[in-house]
Amino acid sequence: MTQLTIPTPDTNPDPGVVLDVPLNRLKPSPRNARKTPHTPANIEALAASIAAKGMIQPPVVEPERDAAGEGTGFYFVTVGEGRRQALALRAKRKEIGKAALVRCIVDVTHDAFEISLDENVTRFPMHPADQFEAFQTLAQERGFGPEEIAARFGVTATVVRQRLRLATVSPKLIDLYRAGEMSLDQLMAFTITSDIDRQEAAWESLSWNKEPALIRRVLTQDRVSARDRRAVLVGAEAYMAAGGVIERDLFSEDHGGYFADPLLLERLALERLVALTEEVRGQGWKWASASLDMPPVQGLRRVYPQRLPLTDEVEAHRQALQADYDALVSAHEEDEDLDPTVSEELDRLADKLDGLDAHQIAYDAEDIARAGAFVLLGQDGAPRIECGFVRREDEDSTAHEDDAEDGSLPLRSWANDDESEEGEGEPRALAERLVADLTAQRTAALQATLGDRPDIALIAIAHALVLQAFGLDRRAQSCLQLRLTLTALPAWSTETDAGKAIEARHAGWATELPTTSSALWSYLSALSQDRLLALLAHCVSLAVNAIQIGAHRAPSVVQADQLALALGLDMADYWEPTVETYLGRVTKAHILAAVAEGAGQEQVRRIEGLKKEPMAEAAEAILKGQRWLPSLLRMPDQVIEASDD
Repeated sequence: MTQLTIPTPDTNPDPGVVLDVPLNRLKPSPRNARKTPHTPANIEALAASIAAKGMIQPPVVEPERDAAGEGTGFYFVTVGEGRRQALALRAKRKEIGKAALVRCIVDVTHDAFEISLDENVTRFPMHPADQFEAFQTLAQERGFGPEEIAARFGVTATVVRQRLRLATVSPKLIDLYRAGEMSLDQLMAFTITSDIDRQEAAWESLSWNKEPALIRRVLTQDRVSARDRRAVLVGAEAYMAAGGVIERDLFSEDHGGYFADPLLLERLALERLVALTEEVRGQGWKWASASLDMPPVQGLRRVYPQRLPLTDEVEAHRQALQADYDALVSAHEEDEDLDPTVSEELDRLADKLDGLDAHQIAYDAEDIARAGAFVLLGQDGAPRIECGFVRREDEDSTAHEDDAEDGSLPLRSWANDDESEEGEGEPRALAERLVADLTAQRTAALQATLGDRPDIALIAIAHALVLQAFGLDRRAQSCLQLRLTLTALPAWSTETDAGKAIEARHAGWATELPTTSSALWSYLSALSQDRLLALLAHCVSLAVNAIQIGAHRAPSVVQADQLALALGLDMADYWEPTVETYLGRVTKAHILAAVAEGAGQEQVRRIEGLKKEPMAEAAEAILKGQRWLPSLLRMPDQVIEASDD
């Protein structure tokens, strides 16, 4: 073809000629078949490509003609409008001049509209797998980084990293993708690990269900999420410094990736906790043991801090603060809107009173000397210290041998002076049968009398249950044959709102209770009935067991429904649906059903097209504050009595 010089307005080029046309003389064609404009991202990509490699494919143009049929010197872009806009963008950025020459091909023979349509319809893009591998070639053979590749092809560096990661998938799996036997979403799921053998093994292990979410689950089942409490405690930086590897999912939110070496992570977490045991022992505790979870504590008695008497000076200060607080409340009790200054003063006085109360509670020095502590890992990834556990071998063996000085009753010796033999100074022990008969009569008399004294019966019940619930005085045992079976809950339950409330209530009572059986009886006898009932309710509450295993509802679980109704229990006060508590542990159908019930169908339509993990996270945000509960946690509409058989 003939190369012409810059055209003049009266130039009428021949068909097929190649012209260098000034950019500012190129115009959009009114006969372009593409009506939907190019996106800014498309134009950016074309501009980057042209900047890096020049114009690979010249635009096809036709001359603009006036009414007389003469050329105006301007040209309509029949094919390549996107390239024209990309050049105009570069000119706007002053990367090229406004009149920079653009090599074009003139076509006045074919219909401009049909040419434009053909350009957009008859095109065959390369297979995505070819693009992944081509980017990999640029990275490996030419040393291009993600940013440079991105700049040369007008995409983001994140997109390039994703393409490069896809190129690391097993060639066998990429061939399946090329053959149409695997979707792109499935292929992306395999990029969570670079281990080709694991990728292929995961694919082979799947049966009919090959959903991307399941592929990710199979590949991460022996990995640890960055949200795991162990990972939070150790941190990614320390884990990688110790040689650990973190695998990341570039195609979905992975919340920091997956720690590929659980054993290393667990060792590092334990080392952190073990380091804290030295600090705990430095506080005077006899021993400190590190563990990720609370170990079994059967056989260990627990001591709690006790309320110490205040010195006369501190007590006087406390009473003065309380008087100031009460006076301020009394002076403003009828104010509808409390003045901010008054509110701040009340808060200040309350904080000081709380501070005095906190300093009033402390462990006994002797308890610290023989007891120890567990350094545990909380569910939030923060260390948690549980103090006051006494091992059997550390119990004071002489502590309860003679309690006469602290008000306890001495041990009784069954002997009968009347049966002493002549000449012997010591009486013989009574016959076993006689002892049993006499004490049986005493038992009957106690039962007959106690049945008429509900006030004493209440104290006796509380005494028996408190001894068991708080592990007081191991040598003591109630004469009531009441067995309090404390329900063992999972370790994580202690960090829920309900668990924290139970622990706070238990610790509060423990600071008040005496430590011997006889002293406990005196303490309980002096309590008001309201306080006695409150303590009794706490002990009884520790024996509640409404845990259901599988679909079977045992009679005890049915009775728990009656208890819930009587208490007016609303689990929404204690529980909220999150990814960890529910939404991440059920199917997509369950998630959508929860959102439909809790927030309505409009919210369902917002998330129903999402994948499982994003759907669960979106549902958590939608249901927050809605007080939605799964059926297992709802108040029963009616209680079905357990059958007798």
